[in-house]
Amino acid sequence: MSEEQSPAQPAPSAGGTNHTAYTESMIKVLNDVEHVRARPGMYIGGYNMRGLHQLVYEIVDNSIDEALAGYCKSIMVKINADGSCTVADDGRGIPVGIHPTEGIPTLEVVFSTLGAGGKFEHNNESAYKTSGGLHGVGASVVNFVSEWMEIEVSRDGQVHQMEYERGIKTSHLKVIGKTNNTGTKVTFKPDTTLFTEEKGGVTFAHEMLANRLRELAFLNAGVEIVFEDERVGKRDAYKYEHGLKQYVQFLNEGKTSLSQIVSLTKEDREQGLVVDIALQYSDGYNETILTFANNINNHDGGTHLSGFKTGLTNTVLKYAERTNLLKDVRPTGDDLREGLVAVVSVKIPEPPSNRRRKTSC
Repeated sequence: MSEEQSPAQPAPSAGGTNHTAYTESMIKVLNDVEHVRARPGMYIGGYNMRGLHQLVYEIVDNSIDEALAGYCKSIMVKINADGSCTVADDGRGIPVGIHPTEGIPTLEVVFSTLGAGGKFEHNNESAYKTSGGLHGVGASVVNFVSEWMEIEVSRDGQVHQMEYERGIKTSHLKVIGKTNNTGTKVTFKPDTTLFTEEKGGVTFAHEMLANRLRELAFLNAGVEIVFEDERVGKRDAYKYEHGLKQYVQFLNEGKTSLSQIVSLTKEDREQGLVVDIALQYSDGYNETILTFANNINNHDGGTHLSGFKTGLTNTVLKYAERTNLLKDVRPTGDDLREGLVAVVSVKIPEPPSNRRRKTSC
């Protein structure tokens, strides 16, 4: 090689940028709190009105999961005068002992670690068989995006308490009293630095919450959900012993019914599947079919919706053929669903809805 020649150099990129500018220091590592606060869309949908109300639903979903497991009969949701929200239930209470692998109180694990919860070990008889919400991250996510959070757990004859600010523990787990009751009480205030006024602020919409809580009461027969809003001085209690039948009746208010309400329940114990259906015909022209998987409204439908439609059409047509009701014209599925109001609710261990988004303990 002559003195005028030099070793070959790496060719510059098309834009003329040297590849060596991409260095190790450019790789950032966020802890759980930082990651959630920086990427809310992955968990609650964003710092908007939808995300704000999702915080309430996530904590309520944990109480509903206790109800589905048979340990909770009453849930209270209260919007406090200062704009914070309290959710309390009479379930077993989140465990407070030292976690066997983490070495810290289990309550702290639940509210400060993503992916911690009782919803993954379906073979364990004490674990949740079905669940909604964020499937194991809801409690911690709400904590991470809250200005402050206070948790009280009643179990083993004592009331235990922990406090957080923006996801960071500000008090160790402590005993603040004695009790004969069990349950979990969570109070949180959404962070105004995240839910800014430009994005909708931190003011909960009364009717939005009332509609969802009423819906949950319909979907979980016998569970009482009390909703109190100190800001407007209103208190409502939702409890429906007949569940979906009363839901269909509610949806058909103001219409002339053409049939009785038909309700069906089928359970597959081996696979842990439960299907509940209620339907009724009215004098309306449109069809209304609501579908849920583990209490989550599947607005875009799914296999349970298509299966219901197919099953309904086949059943009605077979009956019509057997009783010689069909003449010259064979009705279609659309014809048979005219004026139909139906609710289809499925409970399954691993719902597609939990994979619908990267989105409780």
